[in-house]
Amino acid sequence: MDARDVKQRAEALLGQMTLEEKAALTVGQDVWRTRPVERLGIPGVWFSDGPTGLRKARNPAAIGLGDSLPATCFPTESALAASWDTALVHEVAGAIAAEAQAHGVQVLLAPGVNLKRSPLAGRNFEYFSEDPVLSGELAVAYIRGLQDRGVGASIKHFVANEQETGRMYVDSVVDARTLREIYLRPFEIAVTRARPWTVMAAYNPLNGVPCTENRWLLHDVLKTEWGFEGIVVSDWLAVDDRIASLEAGLHLEMPAGTPPERVVEAVRDGRLAKERLDAIVRDLLRFILAADAARQPDTTIDPDAHHALARRAAAESIVLLRNEGSLLPLAPDRLANVALIGAFARAPRYQGAGSSQVVPTRVDTAWDALAEAGAGV
Repeated sequence: MDARDVKQRAEALLGQMTLEEKAALTVGQDVWRTRPVERLGIPGVWFSDGPTGLRKARNPAAIGLGDSLPATCFPTESALAASWDTALVHEVAGAIAAEAQAHGVQVLLAPGVNLKRSPLAGRNFEYFSEDPVLSGELAVAYIRGLQDRGVGASIKHFVANEQETGRMYVDSVVDARTLREIYLRPFEIAVTRARPWTVMAAYNPLNGVPCTENRWLLHDVLKTEWGFEGIVVSDWLAVDDRIASLEAGLHLEMPAGTPPERVVEAVRDGRLAKERLDAIVRDLLRFILAADAARQPDTTIDPDAHHALARRAAAESIVLLRNEGSLLPLAPDRLANVALIGAFARAPRYQGAGSSQVVPTRVDTAWDALAEAGAGV
């Protein structure tokens, strides 16, 4: 189904939907899926966490932290950015997309392009860089890597969600020039060049207005200035006022939160124009139909090949700052003993916690790798 067919099909479906069905489409069915409209053959779309790898929950009604389906755990975005290698980032994202296709996931909640403005930010490992241009360029490669394989990207967290203290509610007060040149810049690069299927609106207010209700941000900048044609999805549980967020341009509230009946009531009592709801639903239908058409259910994956890619990406991400006395590389034939200091040699800390925590298919350790590489040492 090409873009023209998608638009025509979406318009035809919009004309057949009831007000109740339209309202239901704007709110998630559960934690990970959109609501299908079975009467009209409109399928649901499955979202899943990233960006370090696929974190598909076993149960769509549960967050599933620590209990997701096994997947390749790739180096974090913070590591990949140290490579400065857009081709490598594209390749890693393509491998993640293949795993998503194999598990029936249509959208990956990635990449993260917030900036490392504070060393205390708890999600710095999920973000590329402290530099907006580098972050934007790598995001372009990541998004294309996913979407070239038919899996949509959800670039996040839009915008100025760069600190940990009060991350879900603190007001980010930013002057116009700083906002444009620093915080919006990576999103602008990615949106205008890579065309992600979705953009995730952040928890925080921006200059006093919640990002999920910020019409200037979601409509004037994202849609009008940058020409964004996808949908805006909320960060999980980020919506306070569903009607205000619809007016602002937030298409989809995730997870299941506001009862759709409240949207119906708002249309009937005049607080939300029918035309505004139709514009939101039209975009949603185009997104859903395109995502469904991009499914590749017969995708097979090679876990060993993906693990080898992860290992190569980790190696490419290493930055040697100093090599005193030409110590490196170590010559195995000259070594008799190697000391490994610390418990992480056998039980490594290889990823961050929280929503991007992957259940890995395989983990290499320094202890095992050195044992394999240096027999007799």
